[in-house]
Amino acid sequence: MAVSIRPRAAYSTHRGRDNGKHMTERFDLVVRAASAFVEGGFRAVEIGIRDGRIAGISDGQLDGDQYVAIAADEVLIPGIVDTHVHVNEPGRTEWEGFASATLAAAAGGVTTIIDMPLNSIPATTSTEALGVKRAVARVSVDTGFWGGAVPENLGSLRPLHDAGVFGFKAFLAPSGVDEFGHLDAEQLGRALDEIAALGSLLIVHAEDPGVLDAHADDGGADYHRFVESRPDEAETTAIQRVIDGVRRTGARAHILHLSSAAALPALRAARAEGLPITVETCPHYLTIAEEQIPDGATQFKCCPPIRDDANRDALWQALLDGDIDIVVTDHSPATVELKTRGGGDFQLAWGGIAGLQLGLAAVWTEASRRGIPLDRVLGWMSRGPADLVGLSHKGRIEVGADADLVAFAPDAWFTVHKEELLHKNPVSAYDGRELRGVVRRTWVRGEAPGAGKLLSR
Repeated sequence: MAVSIRPRAAYSTHRGRDNGKHMTERFDLVVRAASAFVEGGFRAVEIGIRDGRIAGISDGQLDGDQYVAIAADEVLIPGIVDTHVHVNEPGRTEWEGFASATLAAAAGGVTTIIDMPLNSIPATTSTEALGVKRAVARVSVDTGFWGGAVPENLGSLRPLHDAGVFGFKAFLAPSGVDEFGHLDAEQLGRALDEIAALGSLLIVHAEDPGVLDAHADDGGADYHRFVESRPDEAETTAIQRVIDGVRRTGARAHILHLSSAAALPALRAARAEGLPITVETCPHYLTIAEEQIPDGATQFKCCPPIRDDANRDALWQALLDGDIDIVVTDHSPATVELKTRGGGDFQLAWGGIAGLQLGLAAVWTEASRRGIPLDRVLGWMSRGPADLVGLSHKGRIEVGADADLVAFAPDAWFTVHKEELLHKNPVSAYDGRELRGVVRRTWVRGEAPGAGKLLSR
């Protein structure tokens, strides 16, 4: 087994690194690691957990009712925080439900997710719909919710804000589902005005519908042709519209799933100007390149699309330079039938990558190949997403934080077999890939996954 659990004799006094003074304390659980990611680096510590929170961190010995020792080939890391997850329950639970999604999350070292307001039915665009979603959510990891900003609820976002959603998602081009409409230029401006007044956050799927219409084709199995139908210009045009709106209103905005590195200069300039804009990208954009995708392989279809290898290199450089803030999965599952609809026709197949269980391993595999250390990956996938949504007690190992921990074997390898994944449907862009980094054990607030909480802002 990767870890051992046994009773431990009491120690009366120790010097704790958490506050540097003698104390006598007893913890519900003590986790000992020869290498844990604490205070920005890896070192040997013991973590004392009480009532689901980290109550002590010491380089000495802590007293605990239960004791867990991390294996020699493992490191102890904070749980991954994934702020971009489509669960789809209720209404499209056959695509993915809370039970399957959060089990997959825990297996991949993800201890907190924030659920997108679509593709569930009803979409989370009212407090009533949010109540329905909360009522059906049975979760193994801690789970929060985004609200939706659609043409029908503009001017009425406050009730959802007061109900605890973490912000509002908007599409600038058609979303693909009728119940979640996109915002035109005038409506985007209204949404930003309202978001600024609330002190909330607008998260934006930024593709321009006019550009998409101008490049539309009749589909087919040619992957490069699919990429050409959603060119860089679709992202750069829409992102510039968001930048202009943020400059006018002062609202906070977050660019979702940045695919095109061509948008980086405008984003860099806007942030240098002091505009409150943050940016994410996703594991599939960082680990897969257009050149690797066969024609007809619609398991790779997502919008915006996976682009070429040079673009991928530029996204990695933007992460290292701080021009992209976080990495989250945009876990967007669907049934095998929908993903393969049309027999390899990229126009007919449903778009979306189901990557919740594999995001950490996929990113770490590519990061390590590029000589990027694990601590940088954790900044992008743990603390960074937690900070984006104001969960300052998540995504870090420090006193007072939730005891969301992962025993991670960074040098172990495994082969992805789609049938073995805990996602509801056996379809994966990572099927057959060799990935580095195995999650051996996950704790959510000091416990085995299974009793996740529903979170509010």
